[in-house]
Amino acid sequence: MILALLAIVAGLVLLVWSADRFVDGAAATAGHLGMPPLLIGMVVIGFGTSAPELAVSVMAAADGNPGLALGNAYGSNITNIALIIGLVALISPIDVHSGIIRRELPILLGLTLLAGWQLIDGSLSRTDGWVLLAVFFAVMGWSVVQGIRGKDDALTGQSEAELLEQPMPLKRAVMWLIVGLLLLLVSSRLLVWGAVYIAQALGVSDLIIGLTIVAIGTSLPELAAGLASVRKNEHDLILGNIIGSGIFNTLAVVGIAATIQPLAVESVLLHRDWMLMAALTLGLLIMGMGYRGRKGRINRVEGAFLVAIYIGYTGYLASTVIRQVPAM
Repeated sequence: MILALLAIVAGLVLLVWSADRFVDGAAATAGHLGMPPLLIGMVVIGFGTSAPELAVSVMAAADGNPGLALGNAYGSNITNIALIIGLVALISPIDVHSGIIRRELPILLGLTLLAGWQLIDGSLSRTDGWVLLAVFFAVMGWSVVQGIRGKDDALTGQSEAELLEQPMPLKRAVMWLIVGLLLLLVSSRLLVWGAVYIAQALGVSDLIIGLTIVAIGTSLPELAAGLASVRKNEHDLILGNIIGSGIFNTLAVVGIAATIQPLAVESVLLHRDWMLMAALTLGLLIMGMGYRGRKGRINRVEGAFLVAIYIGYTGYLASTVIRQVPAM
């Protein structure tokens, strides 16, 4: 048990560090190749911060642990919206200026509904996985078009400022891209092994472990990016990263995991976890788009409400763990 706990701690630390190096290297390499700053911010950084979720879910699916794979992906979306957006809004209310963000929010909700529809039959087949990946590439194509057209969007200036702040020579960028990717694989292997071992030792579902410990750990890059952006008043960049991560988790992470190994879905995942994820996504859409004449904005009260939801949800999951653990 001690060794498994150490594996989880070491895996999480290494996972976060290697993901940061991987994203920095990928963004700098894309910049040297002439990719528009907005496209780097939306695709490379927004999706790249979900590299930990992808690595962990792929490892879990390959090992035959569908609960961990799905719990990690959907749990990360819940953590990103409720905890990270909530905490950032508590520190500084988030104003939405970007037209691209307002167009992406309905897409994220639509993709969340697609995910729920696929979960109804209690499994995710390889066909389901390929459908998710096809939709992912379609969304990627749309993002490329938005990146080319959105030169005057508020998100563009924030993306350019972020990239100019951290210049990196091409050789170093490629080095960190490769090193980060390799360490992502090693750290995710450590994390999955430790998480599955503890779940089996305690007699609890690996879905619970994926929704809590693993989801929080793999969401740390988004939290770090959000806190860094709030200091610079880059509100649209914060939301862009979270939305990009949500799209990547829902489509690419789950899609790749399902194509590797068809995933059995616990009924509670649909009725409890997906329902919360869908409600949070709808709430984010309403706040981000604005209502009753109000511009898109997430204020401190709404941020506190999001954090309270996350605390209540995590507390409920913890209570189910306590009930499942056999008496010593």
